[in-house]
Amino acid sequence: MLEIVYQDEYLIAINKPHGLLVHRSKIANDATEFALQLLRDQIGQHVNPVHRLDRKTSGLLLFAFTKEVEIEMQKQFQEGLVEKKYLAILRGYTPDQLDINYPLKKENGTLQEAFTSFITLQRAEIEIPFGKHPTSRYSLVEASPTTGRMHQLRKHFAHILHPIIGDRKHGCNKQNGFFAKQFEMTTMLLHASELSFIHPVTAQRIHLKATFHNEFKRMLDVLKFTS
Repeated sequence: MLEIVYQDEYLIAINKPHGLLVHRSKIANDATEFALQLLRDQIGQHVNPVHRLDRKTSGLLLFAFTKEVEIEMQKQFQEGLVEKKYLAILRGYTPDQLDINYPLKKENGTLQEAFTSFITLQRAEIEIPFGKHPTSRYSLVEASPTTGRMHQLRKHFAHILHPIIGDRKHGCNKQNGFFAKQFEMTTMLLHASELSFIHPVTAQRIHLKATFHNEFKRMLDVLKFTS
């Protein structure tokens, strides 16, 4: 059963688990379950996603019950009117705060502006050697992207040399292998924690929060981050 975070007659939001695709994709032919179909079956109603999350990213995923509401919410996302917050565990000790202004390429090679701000919530050091270092260091950050480019957070954190743990495509293969071997952890430690927007029908401010899933919680404990 998917965890439903919010529901009214126009919108429904779930806390998507790590590893679940939003919908069918040619890129992931191995998948047999999808958030879209699971939610439709669970509530017995037709829904459409108004935005996307990567397969390995957990957290808030918003759906609309009608095409009109879907279009209105997509406009808010496209125009940067939806406030988004993500929590991630990164390699190394990150700055207290940083604004990342780094354009990203579309599939056709066109450059798009991309902006991410983040703050460091906590830093942790564990007594396990990594490479030439006697210990291993990590940071828990809260990121606020103001644009919505594909893999934006993953690319931006890799750009500043603090990749997200578990990111196979843009991350650090040595760290990912280290986590798989040391902790049997193979997911990506990125969680869509908050969404804030104006309801397209009622005009009320909606603020949603999603708690961590078990694997993220386990890594917080393993790395000795305080809750």
